[in-house]
Amino acid sequence: MTAWEDRKVIIMSKVRLLDKHTAELIAAGEVVERPSSVVKELVENCIDAGASVITVEIKHGGSSYIRVTDNGEGIAPDDVPTAFLRHATSKIRVGADLDSIATLGFRGEALASICAVSKMELITRTADSEAGVHYVIEGSDEAVNEEIGCAVGTTIIVREMFFNTPARRKFLKSDKTEGNAIAAVIDRVALSHPEISFRFIREGKEALLTPGDGKLRSAVHAVYGREFTSGLIPVKYSYNNVSVEGFVSKPVNARPNRAMQIFFINGRYVRSITMQRALEEACKGAVMIGKYPACVLGISLDCSAVDVNVHPAKLEVRFTDERPVYEAVYFSVKSALAEFDAPRDVELPPVRRVSTSPNMHEYSGVQIDLNQSVRSEAIRQMTEQAASNQSAHLPAQRPESNGAAPLAVSDPGAAVSVRNSGFVPPVPPTYEEAVRAAEPEIHGTLPPVLSDRTPEIIDAEPEEAEPLEPVQEKPVPEVAAEIKEKNDSFILPEYKIVGEIFNTYILVESGGELILIDKHAAHERLIYERLLRQRENPDSQMLLTPIPVTLDKNQYDAVTGNLALLAQAGFEAEDFGMGTVLLRSVPTILSGDDAEGAFLEIAGQLRAGQTSVTTEKIDWIYHTVACKSAVKGGDRNLPGELAELVLTLINNPDVRYCPHGRPIFVSLKQREIEKYFGRIQG
Repeated sequence: MTAWEDRKVIIMSKVRLLDKHTAELIAAGEVVERPSSVVKELVENCIDAGASVITVEIKHGGSSYIRVTDNGEGIAPDDVPTAFLRHATSKIRVGADLDSIATLGFRGEALASICAVSKMELITRTADSEAGVHYVIEGSDEAVNEEIGCAVGTTIIVREMFFNTPARRKFLKSDKTEGNAIAAVIDRVALSHPEISFRFIREGKEALLTPGDGKLRSAVHAVYGREFTSGLIPVKYSYNNVSVEGFVSKPVNARPNRAMQIFFINGRYVRSITMQRALEEACKGAVMIGKYPACVLGISLDCSAVDVNVHPAKLEVRFTDERPVYEAVYFSVKSALAEFDAPRDVELPPVRRVSTSPNMHEYSGVQIDLNQSVRSEAIRQMTEQAASNQSAHLPAQRPESNGAAPLAVSDPGAAVSVRNSGFVPPVPPTYEEAVRAAEPEIHGTLPPVLSDRTPEIIDAEPEEAEPLEPVQEKPVPEVAAEIKEKNDSFILPEYKIVGEIFNTYILVESGGELILIDKHAAHERLIYERLLRQRENPDSQMLLTPIPVTLDKNQYDAVTGNLALLAQAGFEAEDFGMGTVLLRSVPTILSGDDAEGAFLEIAGQLRAGQTSVTTEKIDWIYHTVACKSAVKGGDRNLPGELAELVLTLINNPDVRYCPHGRPIFVSLKQREIEKYFGRIQG
């Protein structure tokens, strides 16, 4: 008989009632998925008990040992055995209480589910009891129930998780991964209740200690560190009976993913699309496209306006009306950005007259001619340079000056005032005029700016000065010829770079085709190919100052578990503990400003693709590095840079698509263009 036939026989058998132990194991699977689920349920019970100090200790990622201690109100001796029964709770009494739940726990399933799959020990005492209770239960079977001396509060120890369900135990991840999952739970709970001091001991070492002073900023600093906290601005707002309080990141500190968006509803950590959209909409226009604001926001509203009984792990909620919540989050973040991230007013000194000339003024120490014609910086400096050169060749005395004193020049590269000299020099030609005089057909960009000095306006009687030595300058025709030679180099064999549109697409004429090249896609793919060639020996640069990168615990686990993989891609990272890694070296091709953003994006990708093979992970890293370091659409580039990019593409004919699969170029036949304009028919 086949396995399928065996299964059919079982299905068609008489319906039976499962025994108590089997039913408890099945029910426990809905609540207890891994050690972090146990910690979450136990810590929430501590908070509901009114604790002000909570200590969590784990060993071997929580699979062998979990201890949770609090100084709350404790459990009465008569209630201890009942507390481990399914659906036994002190939080609600009747079904109507579910409509306005104010506590974190309420289902009465946590202790029953945990003891069904582990060996559990309880030590507790209430303030009005002289002695405490020591209670031991293993797999739902009571083993010990005795008096014991202890402090007020409760301590629960969980040992050997899934000892009686080996199939569940083998699906646990490494001790490090499970420990990081527990750390993530404690981080969120500590942020949601800054009035409680949390202490987390991991493998015998203290990993977290929050002050419990009631200040959210103190809790954020303890959980995520100084770097992350310094990039936050406070949020406090009330609207339509909904209060929002917490912090949101400054726009410049936005992150490449949503991992650090933390929301709480009445002290409960939740995932909410409504609040997420409100946050991002409020930051729209202030945060760069592709980046996401980070936040730690607590929302307080009437308990009857939110249903928390819609998710097995109580991570999702349902609002009776989402609009007040959306608007409260939106306006609170908008107001915070307007108040704390507004552009500062700059006070400039007043303008004052410094010359008898009605058009000459001084502004911030710089003398300005208000009638000066408006033209490009390069043309202005070319004109000033030409005037300076002509003045340098003038003799100390001219017959036309009618005996006036010789000219005084304070700077060979500055304009000269000749108001009192009696001599008016000829107006030098502009740069365009000089180029046209040498070669009318020349087209190209202006040469680099010759000087960044501000012209000095001399507004005093000229003094006697020695005649300046003649400055050796090339005649204008020779300068123009050199410019033409440089521009001619932008015409590649069989290819002519026509120009660029929208600062994004390069136009290239080749034979009877017009080719449009997406410069970002092309540059990204060329960088990606270069990284692939360097796979065995990545080209990286050591940072003078290591960059601390703060991650949420899940990303932290993914990164610290793939340090060797990151090194293959040129990232040298060091585990700094407490959810932080130090970035010590980055790929040479990646600029320093993009290093942290690229690393954060890679951390999110590693977290999302932990089950993929190593080569795919490396490709993800290379994709991210190439995208971050490539020239962007909208950037301004010199013609020489565009020509070099086109030439590289010509030499790599197999490069046709970017790493994401988008085409690098499209071509239009001359015939298609002429048909469009009606020059040819058919």
